Amino acid sequence: MKSDPAKRIYDLQQFGEFGDVNPSITDSSTYTFLEGETMEETFLGHMEGCFLYSRHWNPSNKYLADALAALEKTEAAWITASGMAAITCALLQVCHSGDHIITSVTTYGGTYAFLKNWLPRYNIEVSFVDITKHEMVKNAIQPNTKVIYTETVTNPLLQVSDIPELAKIAHDAGVKLMVDNTFSPMIFTPAELGADFVVYSMTKFINGKNDCVAGAICGSKEFINQLSNVNDGTAMLLGPVLDPLRSSSILKNLHTLHLRMKQHSKNALFLAEEFEALGLKIKYPGLKSHPQYELHTRMMNPEFGYGGILSIDFGTEKNANQIMFKLQRANVGYLAVSLGYFRTLFSCSGHSTSSEVPVEVQHEMGLSDGLVRISVGLDNDIEEVFERIKTCL
Repeated sequence: MKSDPAKRIYDLQQFGEFGDVNPSITDSSTYTFLEGETMEETFLGHMEGCFLYSRHWNPSNKYLADALAALEKTEAAWITASGMAAITCALLQVCHSGDHIITSVTTYGGTYAFLKNWLPRYNIEVSFVDITKHEMVKNAIQPNTKVIYTETVTNPLLQVSDIPELAKIAHDAGVKLMVDNTFSPMIFTPAELGADFVVYSMTKFINGKNDCVAGAICGSKEFINQLSNVNDGTAMLLGPVLDPLRSSSILKNLHTLHLRMKQHSKNALFLAEEFEALGLKIKYPGLKSHPQYELHTRMMNPEFGYGGILSIDFGTEKNANQIMFKLQRANVGYLAVSLGYFRTLFSCSGHSTSSEVPVEVQHEMGLSDGLVRISVGLDNDIEEVFERIKTCL
């Protein structure tokens, strides 16, 4: 039986300090102790339920962390001030100078830039592979490999990673598997499929309102304790703490995520089928023509669908820009980066969110100059929206 992430969120009982149905928002950077010994034990990480300083833990972030751990079926979680902070802190906690990472070449541009341009400064080597070719992944493993890193559904080409197979490859070699599940919360539960760590940009679907930037790291208690260690924890020492007010807001939005993901998926599947019928060059994992349709179907929690992201290749950047301009004028959505919003958003990936990837690498991986990534919104009448889209094509 498939996992039910919505029920795990629903089963959480989180009350405010005065019995509030919404947990109280922390408005303090530091916390009092009745005894000096308790403060010392908290510093050393030996004291449960005590708060020291908001860069370390605070009640609002702990509420949200517990909810994310429930969502992902992990022992614990840590909240960060951005998705990139989640990715960088998690990788830097696992890897040190002289270590090696294997990653999908098809990945978010900011992640690509961190792996390609920043980590080599600290003598951390990265191999970029086609994550769907498992022999290539196996052949890339070295004695100093520490992590295989991938996105469940890659950005922007929408390849689907075989999490169980990648977990087997990683664990057979004594390597950890880290998965970015930003595109597909609730649709997949990577930890249940074998991933050791799951990271998120909560800016996107999880929050769903495009009114804040936030991230999350989900994993074992041991790993989260390492991240928050005052002596060598990357999350503690680099300090990407999320503001408690934003944390509280995301926690409330999390309780509508199951409804939103179903509607995003329903709308995206409808549009994808219509676009395919028109003969457009469409990528969407819910179409049987998608190379990993069967894999996605096998791994997914089926009631949440195939996700809200699709992409269409219009051939050239000029074509893409003309069509996106028309779509915005027809009030289909907005020409803007990011995703997971209640309005439809579209951008030309190679010239925006994947622009950090060199042009020659974009072409090698199959990222066309005219590829438009579309994050489908929560429109109630998607058939009427499609009629407007047709006038723009």
